[in-house]
Amino acid sequence: MPSRALPLALLLTAAPFAAQAQETLFGHAPDPKSKTRVEVRALFSQPGPGGYLPVRVTVNNAGEQDGNIDLRCTSGDGGFGDQGSQLTSTFKLTAPAGKATSHDVLVPCTTMLNYYGGGGGGGTVNVSVSMSGSFGSNSGGVSGSYDDGQSAVLMSETLFTPNASTLDAEINRRSGSGHYGSSTKFAGKFLPSEMPDDWRAYSGYDGIVMTDADWTAMSPGARTAILRWNRLGGRLVILAVSTNSDLSTLGISASSAGMRDVARSLGSILIDQLAGGNTTLDSGAAVRLIDRFKGKNVLPPLNQSIRGDFANSWPLHATFDAKSYNYGVFIVILIAFGILVGPVNLFVFAKSGQRHRLFITTPLIAMGTSVLLVGLIILIDGFGGRGVRIALMEVRPEDGENSAYLYQEQVSRTGVLLGKSFTVDQPAAITPVPLDSDSQWSRLTDQNMGGGMRYEINQQENKLEVEGDWFQSRSEQGQLLRAVIPTRGRIELRGSSSPPSMVSTFEFPIQKLYYADAAGTYWCAENIEPGKSFTCRQVTQAELNQFVKEAASKFTTRTRQALQSLSPEVADKARGEGHFIAVTEQAPGVDTFKGIDWQKTTTYVTGLVLAP
Repeated sequence: MPSRALPLALLLTAAPFAAQAQETLFGHAPDPKSKTRVEVRALFSQPGPGGYLPVRVTVNNAGEQDGNIDLRCTSGDGGFGDQGSQLTSTFKLTAPAGKATSHDVLVPCTTMLNYYGGGGGGGTVNVSVSMSGSFGSNSGGVSGSYDDGQSAVLMSETLFTPNASTLDAEINRRSGSGHYGSSTKFAGKFLPSEMPDDWRAYSGYDGIVMTDADWTAMSPGARTAILRWNRLGGRLVILAVSTNSDLSTLGISASSAGMRDVARSLGSILIDQLAGGNTTLDSGAAVRLIDRFKGKNVLPPLNQSIRGDFANSWPLHATFDAKSYNYGVFIVILIAFGILVGPVNLFVFAKSGQRHRLFITTPLIAMGTSVLLVGLIILIDGFGGRGVRIALMEVRPEDGENSAYLYQEQVSRTGVLLGKSFTVDQPAAITPVPLDSDSQWSRLTDQNMGGGMRYEINQQENKLEVEGDWFQSRSEQGQLLRAVIPTRGRIELRGSSSPPSMVSTFEFPIQKLYYADAAGTYWCAENIEPGKSFTCRQVTQAELNQFVKEAASKFTTRTRQALQSLSPEVADKARGEGHFIAVTEQAPGVDTFKGIDWQKTTTYVTGLVLAP
């Protein structure tokens, strides 16, 4: 990390998209005679191919008046011309007079769909930050390079500094991209003491690697955020200097003394021993361990899944009834327009000796045709749109966690839209997904490398103000949402009787629930109402497996794998506790564009069953 004692002149010469070890985007002094200083730094040296990049703005306002700073952030994926996608965001910050203040912001990163700008099949995500306001203007940026299918990894400075160059060389050698001069980086760098306490800061990354000393050096809030990200599918690798480090001694799980490799919800944690405490890694072994993430409960890289899963046989999209353009009617109208505005107009409406009428008849014919076309479009397609959603929600009520971890897939088709902005009320990560290029309605496909889409996300407290091309008139579009939502909803046992009696504290009814108790017996209940006790009936393992198989078949490949890992048959066996999976069509989804009539929202809920 660059020293803060570096001369200001050196900071000011830091070019946008500088070397990845450089984290300072820019330093700024509005007046050389004043002690006022502004510094903008990316807390990670490499943005992920999606998600967010945490940025810290430090202001020492030595003046006598309060100041304000406007940040304009733009993330692009380096597409040719206008093909690549672009995501913008703005932040308004205040700097009280006579004080030094620090502001942490999460800059949304565009989902990297273009892999032709980085050389050798790789791609690049660029994030630029421009400042204006009371302290003048400045700008800077940072970039990240990834090969197609590469995991996005963060690595602590302790491991990054002695290993970055050899790991970069190894991953380029393995992918073959090094032959084309690729600048692909194995990992981005972070300082444990500066890790953010919002899980969304890590949502664009597949793995985080650090030492056990780095883990304990982080703030409690940062550790909690990483464990939340881990539950949503992240892979946490801790390379231990101490031989005593395990999940219990590191404060990750008090009930897991001696355990070093564990599946945890949709993610996993591995604690591996550093030979002799040496932080210089064997590059080949490290790439196999970290980039490929061999081990328990390992999901494929998120960006790879976004690019491939939704365009290729997305079950939700397949069940959404197909609709094709009615070309015939419009062709007939255009032919009629050509006849009217041409020979009929010339020889009937404005015949010889009355040619001056062309200045009246031609615009009237054009206007009438336009009104007819617009009317037909509205009549056929209507206003707004309709869509369907499916969600996988894991509920963790134990140990005071009281959180629901949500994966929501959604697809919609629109008619005529009078607006495109919307608000997401929960702190979430929203990602546009490419659809099959064979769809006549899709604007973002698996072939157009981002499609020139322009998106905007602005944060207001815990809400997201969203605008741009997320929803377009007369289009099909899909999104993936991930969220961590506080909840008191749970399934609780009432006593130890058999068959088991339970109660649901969820605010919505449940159609069907399957439960595997700690003894390995399987149970089922139906038509469960909130707050009302219910009794289960015993079922076979085959019936439970069939239910899980049918549920999994409705999701994309990555989410399907996640659901199967949360099946009551396999989940939490190490804890010796019962687990449930249930389905409902009345749970509220994470709402996006209000103009869409979400005709069906199917939610599969899973989690521990709490003992009395």
